[in-house]
Amino acid sequence: MSARARTWLTGVTQRWAVFLVAVAAWELATRLAEDVFFPPPTTIVPTMLELWFSSAFGDHMVPGVGRMLLGWALAGVAGVALGILLGRSARAMSYLGPLFNFLRSVPPPLLVPFFVASVGVTNMQLPTIIFGALWPVLLNTVDGARGVDATKVATAEVFRLTPVQWTLGVVLPAALPKVFAGLRLSLSIAVIVMVISELVGSVNGIGYLLVLAQQSYAIPEMWAWIITLGVLGHLFNSLLLIAERRALAWQPRHSLEAQTLATGG
Repeated sequence: MSARARTWLTGVTQRWAVFLVAVAAWELATRLAEDVFFPPPTTIVPTMLELWFSSAFGDHMVPGVGRMLLGWALAGVAGVALGILLGRSARAMSYLGPLFNFLRSVPPPLLVPFFVASVGVTNMQLPTIIFGALWPVLLNTVDGARGVDATKVATAEVFRLTPVQWTLGVVLPAALPKVFAGLRLSLSIAVIVMVISELVGSVNGIGYLLVLAQQSYAIPEMWAWIITLGVLGHLFNSLLLIAERRALAWQPRHSLEAQTLATGG
């Protein structure tokens, strides 16, 4: 076994050992407390698996996660496109920068009442997610587009690249590390906004089921949905880090950082 493989295996073993110790401590603490509102993992996990393989998966998990991923994807596309355009225009950012900083300072959950009034209680989840997930991608892309190396700019001028070649061949690759940083942050925000919007008003989704479990005092089910959200967040973040590692394989430093984050080391 190579040294790199041994290092990776050791890191994975250590991380899973810490996780198992934390779960065991949780189990012991809840058993000793005997509090009905804090069930042990051995009660939560079977309930969670039962919910995953019930009709709740197709009726609630798929629609909710689908809305979240769609909103995040639309916000990502819009943020990258606008960020590259604005990042290469100092004048545009001088005018729009204060407006963007103001809008990103508005907590997305505060706009839920506005979207409820404007598009309806059952349709407000998607625009709320898009609004919340847009700003990290947009502002990080602007920062990345403004940081194109002067040598690359001079080289592009020598070769007389077209605007499309300049954007796709120089600006976008240079901005990719910042773009992925924004995408990771916006993904976390999208999950949070998804749940909050479903808590406020929805006919399906994980947040909707979380409220039903709370109102009916189905405590194991409530915790099962909470853990499910954590599992989904970790899964999506890990997949995005793998994509980042592949997209930035030509940049050794960023590739190493992404690989470390993807494996939790």
